Amino acid sequence: MRKADSYTKNYQKLKQIAETMRDSDEPDIDGLVKMVGEATEAYKNCQARIEAVEKALGLNEK
Repeated sequence: MRKADSYTKNYQKLKQIAETMRDSDEPDIDGLVKMVGEATEAYKNCQARIEAVEKALGLNEK
C-alpha cells in the first residue's frame, strides 16, 4: 500500500461509488465494472489501515 492511500481517501471513494450506484436508474455495465474494481481496491486499502492500527494497539493479539 502506498503512503498516499489514506483511510479517509479510500473511505470517501467507497462512499462516492455507493452513492453513484444507488442514484443510478440504469447502471452503465462498463462503468459498473470499473466502479467495482475501484471499490474493491479502496476496501482493501481501508482494511489494511484498520489492521495496521489494530496491530499497533495490540488489539489483534491472541
